[in-house]
Amino acid sequence: MLPLTRRAFLGGVGAVAAAAAGRRSTMARTTERLALNQARTRAALDALGRGELRLPDTVPDPSRPPGTDTLPAVEHIVVLMMENHSYDNLFGVLPAERSNGVLDGLPLGAPPTSWNPAGVSATNPDAAGRLQHAFVMPSTCQLAHRPGQEWTASHNAFDGGRNDGFVRTPIAFGSSELVGAVAMGYWDGRALPFTASLAQTFPVADRWFCSLLGQTDPNRRYLIAATSCGMVDDLALSATSLTVGGAEQDALLALPANGTIFDRLSCYGIDWADYNANFPTGATAELYPVDDSGPALSRQKPLTQFFADCRAGSLPGFALVDPDFSRASQENPQDMTVGERFMASVVQAIGDSPVWRKTLLVITYDEHGGYYDHVPPPPALAPDPVPPVVAPGQSAYDGFHRYGFRVPAVVVSPYAVPNGVTHALYDHTSILALVERKWNLPAMTFRDANANDLSGFLDGQALARRRPTFPALPPLAAPGLSDCPVDLAERIPPAGSVTAA
Repeated sequence: MLPLTRRAFLGGVGAVAAAAAGRRSTMARTTERLALNQARTRAALDALGRGELRLPDTVPDPSRPPGTDTLPAVEHIVVLMMENHSYDNLFGVLPAERSNGVLDGLPLGAPPTSWNPAGVSATNPDAAGRLQHAFVMPSTCQLAHRPGQEWTASHNAFDGGRNDGFVRTPIAFGSSELVGAVAMGYWDGRALPFTASLAQTFPVADRWFCSLLGQTDPNRRYLIAATSCGMVDDLALSATSLTVGGAEQDALLALPANGTIFDRLSCYGIDWADYNANFPTGATAELYPVDDSGPALSRQKPLTQFFADCRAGSLPGFALVDPDFSRASQENPQDMTVGERFMASVVQAIGDSPVWRKTLLVITYDEHGGYYDHVPPPPALAPDPVPPVVAPGQSAYDGFHRYGFRVPAVVVSPYAVPNGVTHALYDHTSILALVERKWNLPAMTFRDANANDLSGFLDGQALARRRPTFPALPPLAAPGLSDCPVDLAERIPPAGSVTAA
């Protein structure tokens, strides 16, 4: 049983305060909240494979002082986070057999067709109750504004664990436009050969979930601070935000009590950088206000500097590489091959760098983009006491006690398990857990304190012996060719892919 103080932080304190206001019986309300949060905490720890709850502000190795480098073989951790694709959407039809297991991809068994060559058997009902079958995307380009993945749409898709609401949900809270058939599309190695080659050479995770059932901005906040501080949808930069009342809701958002990973790194003298195409709106680090003067500003660098630093072997200890979000992040309606070429350029730059043998590159996606995934997100630890900040009439659902849908994740490293798979549960705060483990940094919230780090991607014996499994970057397939027909909307859904229930 978890100690009372831990349960209290996860909800008991709020129950006591509410009861003191006379809303309900003190004893009944407190007992109810404590029992609920104890059960939620236990379920989240079980999903992570953990027996004990670790607290924020504690370090991974209490026997060593904070700032100690405990993983000296890896001198540079680089993160490339692309946008808006689920695991099944990009990795669902990869060859399942791995050097150390089998991938959990899209369910197969349907007769192969021209529009479903992999024989994927997954379906979702549409608004009329018909079955929309999974299909291979007819183009490397995507539809504009669809699928939809904001807070309400994502929870509708989840549908209490049935994962059957992807097609019939509105694209956003308050919208009358439905996501539609495109949610059931998938890509394969014919359209995205570099992506498939990368995922068949280096290890992937088939249980990497985004950090919440929501959009880009809150998920990227988890990447840098292990909490979204109440944010559930993207920042409303104008009054025309898809989220009703979005601009007003943004004003209610808190700041992270323990700061960001950049604050932690700076505190212990560890160099970092956010390489980006457009500062400040294209810099993930700017999703929380930072000091844009002096040392902090100098760590915001143009993408061209990333490639120069790779050539010079002068990468910082920790680096984010932000794609050009307007054209190369793979968000709809972008051409997927543009983002794939950018991904390939990042991988090749590190592979050609004199620091290849000292670098670990994580490639993942911020959220699922509204595309189908067949694995229901498991329960998660709420990072802190901050509740979801939602628009009037919008549900808070179960708060931040659940992960979002699965997203693709690959680790490119000289010590990676060749053609491997890890089935451990990860989310974006697992990257923070790795950074904190390497430099023995204090955790910021309950989420990163208890996240599984990325050890499962690495060959531990090779790492301990300093004998790389990949002494050099192996040859990978070239990126795919662009194919963007003008009648794309007319090809989705393909003829024959909708049947009676």
